[in-house]
Amino acid sequence: MKRWSLKVKLTVLYTFFMTLVTCFALGVLFSLSSQELLSSVQSDLRQQVEESLEDVEAEEGWLNVDNDFYDLEDSVYLSLYSEQGEFLYGRLPYGYNAGAEFMNGQIQTIRDDQEEWYIYDVSHRIEGYGTVYFRGITSVTRAENSIAITIRLAVIILPLLVILTGIIGYRFTRRTLLPVQKITETVKKIRKDEDLSQRVGLGNGKDEIYQLSETFDQMLEELEETFKREQQFTSDVSHELRTPVTVILAQCEAMLQDPVFTSGQKEQVKVIEQKARSMARMISQLLLLSRADQGRQQVQKERLNLSELTQMIAEEQEILAREKEIQVLAEIQPDIYAQADESLYIRMLDNLISNAVNYGKKGGYVKVLLLEKENMVKGVVEDNGKGIPQESLPRIWERFYRVDTSRTDQEHSGLGLSMVKWIVQAHGGEITVESQEGRGSRFIFQIPED
Repeated sequence: MKRWSLKVKLTVLYTFFMTLVTCFALGVLFSLSSQELLSSVQSDLRQQVEESLEDVEAEEGWLNVDNDFYDLEDSVYLSLYSEQGEFLYGRLPYGYNAGAEFMNGQIQTIRDDQEEWYIYDVSHRIEGYGTVYFRGITSVTRAENSIAITIRLAVIILPLLVILTGIIGYRFTRRTLLPVQKITETVKKIRKDEDLSQRVGLGNGKDEIYQLSETFDQMLEELEETFKREQQFTSDVSHELRTPVTVILAQCEAMLQDPVFTSGQKEQVKVIEQKARSMARMISQLLLLSRADQGRQQVQKERLNLSELTQMIAEEQEILAREKEIQVLAEIQPDIYAQADESLYIRMLDNLISNAVNYGKKGGYVKVLLLEKENMVKGVVEDNGKGIPQESLPRIWERFYRVDTSRTDQEHSGLGLSMVKWIVQAHGGEITVESQEGRGSRFIFQIPED
């Protein structure tokens, strides 16, 4: 049941309930109908017998029986008997062989070998002749058979009724849940496009689903406004911080060139410079992501030789990797061209390689692979460093998330991989990661050639 959709669950529940109600109603109806039919048969029997009293008269000591007495009305067979029980006139049902005593004014139920009968006797005194018995006979079995036929017909129709009920229930449920489906689709689209401007927009309605939709739209509006304020704040702060950091870097560079400062003082300045450069990188990443969130970050694509560009980036990173005794190995297929933004591609690959070097182990390696496959450019950055814990893999793309929270050098802000992912997606590609703790990580990105 848990795997069934709400639409199916409601349809099954509705069909089951309606089938149960229908069966119960039919059961009650057939029960009442059976009683009513038998009661009607008894009533017709009494009426026919009592009306037949007028069809018999005596003339000169002989009985004169009207022809209407022999008519078969409402399946009632009329017959006339003497006071001693001798059959005089009338009709008897075919196959009737039951003998019954005369009981004036009472309906008897008699069963013979084949059928069950209702028998009604009336004692009547005819002037000029004496006392006679009027008897009416009608079949109970035939009445019950008509009910049985109706029941069998109902049993045949019931499955069709269940199917029809299911179809109607499904269409009704689907129509009822259309607003819920639209809310779900809106949420999925928001998650996919990361666009809080989407709205459900069901319009005015009085039921709970429409109220839910209206509340949801209001919440989205508030979230969008809050997010815009946050984006604007991030952008403004980043812009405001760029100038002071630039000044700090310029002053550090000037002090390092000034012969007045001692070697110890210059070492302190170098620490300041290092921290300022880290801050500058973080501000740059924040600005890029902020502009990307606001849709203001332009992607200037041009036809680039990614093989040469990747080789250049790998060589630059190799110089920095030597400090940690890490070897950068490049396996690059020559002459791979693609439509890409040069500055963004450099920032993306630079972040991936520097991240691999930073978390690599002394004496280890970082492999940079680039190849062409099915009109796609596939790149791989692989290391044999500390790796990423499995529980952290889903979160590494989040902003400001760092796997190693114990790090105090603040060399990495936790923005690099978020920026990398956006750059790859902005080029119409995708990026994935494979990692084993203690054995290293492998980042794989693919972007289309065109």
